[in-house]
Amino acid sequence: QVQLVESGGGLVQAGGSLRLSCAASGRAFNNYAMGWFRQAPGKERVFVAAISWSRGSTYYANSVKGRFTISRDNAKNTVYLQMNSLKPEDTAVYYCAANQVGMTVTTPTYEYWGQGTQVTVSS
Repeated sequence: QVQLVESGGGLVQAGGSLRLSCAASGRAFNNYAMGWFRQAPGKERVFVAAISWSRGSTYYANSVKGRFTISRDNAKNTVYLQMNSLKPEDTAVYYCAANQVGMTVTTPTYEYWGQGTQVTVSS
């Protein structure tokens, strides 16, 4: 089992920045690829970014490429999502997730999920 707890969400003006954190506990964190997803009200949960076990590879949704950066610190069992140049359309609940498959972009491929953290971007 892997337990994931997100933090760092909040209210920010358009153009601002936030850094989300996801703390993991349980099984060996560095055995898992990690992903960030988001879900806006009334919409499906969608992929945002993913990072490989070794931090060597990352992958982003087109909508956040160049603005968001995913990273991980295996010594701290934590994955981060640095979000810059935020837009109102980035408003959503953000979830981190873990899997042993790799940097996938679909929700069913992730085994473990956090409870989510709300990000609200005002115009």
